[in-house]
Amino acid sequence: MTTIASNLQAVRDAIDAAAVKAGRFASEVKLLAVSKTFSADALREAYHAGQTCFAESYVQEALNKIAALQDLTIEWHYIGPIQSNKARAIVENFSWVHSVDRLKIAERLSEQRPTHLPPLQVCLQVNISMETSKSGVSPDEVSALAHAIAKLPGLTLRGLMAVPAPSDDGAAQRLPFMQLRKLLDQLNQQGLQLDTLSMGMSHDFAAAIAEGSTIVRIGTAIFGNRNYGEKK
Repeated sequence: MTTIASNLQAVRDAIDAAAVKAGRFASEVKLLAVSKTFSADALREAYHAGQTCFAESYVQEALNKIAALQDLTIEWHYIGPIQSNKARAIVENFSWVHSVDRLKIAERLSEQRPTHLPPLQVCLQVNISMETSKSGVSPDEVSALAHAIAKLPGLTLRGLMAVPAPSDDGAAQRLPFMQLRKLLDQLNQQGLQLDTLSMGMSHDFAAAIAEGSTIVRIGTAIFGNRNYGEKK
């Protein structure tokens, strides 16, 4: 068994354990392998170990990997910042986008999604910890933006995504995830039908699962430490 395969199994076991502890089924939590900065060969290893959903943050790097791995049936997720001039490449090559935080960007994605493809699945990125260094819509602006995006053709609004401020304390980790879950509940009470909480990474996914995460975004625990020297 390769290191990536063994790491994947360890992560799956940890997800299962966290779900059981939270009184949930492991099948309720999708594992999204965050593969930015890692080689196409590393992704191929993970794929052959049973991983089919991958997330990328840099458009050109992602396009190179998508081309190299076109023989595999991969569900591609985009989780990075979205530049207007990269919107077409994103909508033509990804099934999901987790990082929508402006109506202008959502409209661009809607306009450029090819009609022969199914609707692009999107999440709103929320700056749940209100960090100046982080992207995302502020919590008090989520409702208006969500209702506007839900009306756009070519997109299906699925839920919310967040990258909270890091913490080593379990209770502190759970708080922003709980806040995000409450925002999702409020949107559904307002008539939206959302089912996705994209939250939890290598260091805090157990806390995220305890608060209702449906997609955990795991990179380091699967692939190892990153080298950002060649990001695009």
